[in-house]
Amino acid sequence: MANEVKDALVSDHAELYDPEVARRYFAKFEAIGGYLGRVAAEMEGEGRLTRTEARLMGQYLAGVVATFRALNHKYLMTGKAEAASRLTIDRHESGFPVTQELMVMALDAAQADKHLDGMASAAELKDRMIRTIVGDLKIPAGLQFAMSQRLYFEALKVGGVFWARNDPDAQWLGQEAERRKYLVHWAVWDSQINLPVVYLMDVEDSGRKPLPNDDYRWPQLQQKVLAQSVGGLKLLTIATGFDADFEGLHPKRLRRITLGPMYSASFTLQSGPISKVLEDAKAPEGQDWALVWTVEDLVSDREEEVKDGWFSSRARQVYKLDPLTGADSGTTTLERMIILPERPYQVLVEQDPAGLRGIRKFVVGAGGRLIPGV
Repeated sequence: MANEVKDALVSDHAELYDPEVARRYFAKFEAIGGYLGRVAAEMEGEGRLTRTEARLMGQYLAGVVATFRALNHKYLMTGKAEAASRLTIDRHESGFPVTQELMVMALDAAQADKHLDGMASAAELKDRMIRTIVGDLKIPAGLQFAMSQRLYFEALKVGGVFWARNDPDAQWLGQEAERRKYLVHWAVWDSQINLPVVYLMDVEDSGRKPLPNDDYRWPQLQQKVLAQSVGGLKLLTIATGFDADFEGLHPKRLRRITLGPMYSASFTLQSGPISKVLEDAKAPEGQDWALVWTVEDLVSDREEEVKDGWFSSRARQVYKLDPLTGADSGTTTLERMIILPERPYQVLVEQDPAGLRGIRKFVVGAGGRLIPGV
């Protein structure tokens, strides 16, 4: 049994060992990244994200793009330089790099200055590459690898990337009566599904100290929400546990936004109707993909006073659950969206598979235009 599980895990992961394959992979995500912010802007325009929420989502999405650019530098010489390593991706129901890649990146970032101090400058490396090409008539693979690593560590030093763990922060939203309002947000590269996931939680605070300045509650909150940021936990489980554990904090709304999977006929082992759509589309390179975006939303329906001892009581949230799925989904609403180029979309319309009928489509049209609400 243990060997079977190990084999299954290995089959789900793949190393991009060929330089052209790695180049196409990163080029695909570079293109996809250009559409993510537009989807968030569309949601803001429809009133489904506030300006503050859209701004925060924009930062996280820009971080995902920056992460891919940094990894692109790191693996630029895959298959061309002897010392070059290989990117590992989850090719089954993810399409993104495995979480281990992000964890190594965080370790590299902590020592970026040390690595850069021990490297030749970019100008010196370029000069040496030119002299090798012109003078020795050789391809300077070793120097190119050194340059790619320098660019990688420089990108990490600049920051702005999406880490394996992006710690919680609290955005002030105002005050109503004796309660302060915050939007607590955090994000992870979920190790169970190998996908970037953003959490947004509307919290009312009736404690004596403002939440971000509370040396007792704030560290505990950060630790708890990060520990529970796994896709296998329902939002209802996370929110009710939070509500019970933190007196004076009232979670009114919790959202989980999962970016991915990315399906591609070239890189992933997809199942279900999307597999046939991409296979039959026979789209040219760069247009053979589809990206899913899932938004889970849990909203408090009302607040009730419950006994909390012999002579005391406290407020507890009663959450509104989807009338069809109820506690099975642990959400008030669950919506999936899909972004895909025009050719796969045409095949999707022709086949009209039942499993994709309830998903909102965003189509990448001519000239890179994003056509929403199709």
